[in-house]
Amino acid sequence: MNRLDVAVLGATGAVGQRFIQLLADHPWFRVAEVAASERSAGKTYAEAVRWVLPGAPPPDVAGLTVLPLDAAFRSPIVMSALPGEVAKTLEPELAARGHVVSSNTSSHRMAPDVPLLLPEFNADHIRLIETQRKNRGWTSGALVTMSNCTLVAVVAALAPLMDFGVEKVHVVSMQALSGAGYPGVPSFDIADNVIPYIGGEEDKVETEPKKILGSPNGAGIDHAPMLISASCNRVAVLDGHTVSVSVGFARPPSPETIREAWEHFEGHEMARGLPSAPQRPIFYNPANDRPQPRLDRDAGRGMSTTIGRLRPCALLDVKFIALSHNTIRGAAGGAIFNAELVAAQGYIPGFNPVLATASASA
Repeated sequence: MNRLDVAVLGATGAVGQRFIQLLADHPWFRVAEVAASERSAGKTYAEAVRWVLPGAPPPDVAGLTVLPLDAAFRSPIVMSALPGEVAKTLEPELAARGHVVSSNTSSHRMAPDVPLLLPEFNADHIRLIETQRKNRGWTSGALVTMSNCTLVAVVAALAPLMDFGVEKVHVVSMQALSGAGYPGVPSFDIADNVIPYIGGEEDKVETEPKKILGSPNGAGIDHAPMLISASCNRVAVLDGHTVSVSVGFARPPSPETIREAWEHFEGHEMARGLPSAPQRPIFYNPANDRPQPRLDRDAGRGMSTTIGRLRPCALLDVKFIALSHNTIRGAAGGAIFNAELVAAQGYIPGFNPVLATASASA
């Protein structure tokens, strides 16, 4: 009785299905509405969706009628897996109507008053909601965004090292097929192949971490003053984005110091204890051949980043490999985590996370 109703937009797509799957037993949230394009509207969710995840849609969602995207939603929280061109106008409209919109799309990530959240690393950016509401005249609505899926592992690795003066970062990504959605990349293109271009990815990887790792200034975010160069590639892996990263520092730490910073990192205090928060945001695996997507993408229920192969770099200071699950931590799971932070910080009137958690445990 204490759970908040949630509407999932873009519910029949690959990320929308992850939302449905991850919200099935959520202690705070309940999927009450699903929405998709006109060709799905009016059907039951079970009829409209081509389920591509293990198992089947949860029974309480399977029977919901798919709503059109212009419906008058009643859920206080909206999870958005919309295409960018639709999200650009619809997401702020929904926030203006009083909904808290937790978005997985890129349309508003770099807006100065929109929190671009990875809660373990920048939960304090949630205070931008107050600036946002003042700027836009919203009373109870809000818009928060999830980062690009590729850079989750990059930010996770860099965040505990920022005190050493991160100056330069070089990233080469090996991105999973699920990042392209369903049906994604044609098999004839990706089999026996690597595709060295993903539209728009490199710009996101080079810009978004600066905002995420920046400092709030009362009206926005002062971006972290580092240079990032990225090359993004699609590879024949189903889930799990792998990145090869080199870092240059103003005050280079020893490899032992870097490993200790990763292994002892607990995440931002505002994010600890939230339902989706992993107990350990970062795992370091010392094996020579780890991390690997098939072996490490599900660490921390898919919400943790695994790092390995830390070693000196002849061009910068150090280099390493990092891996995160792109459709869980880098998409639906991350957006759910963001909505939990919004709720826990009191931005949804009438919701008490203590009562919700106690009710779920009863």
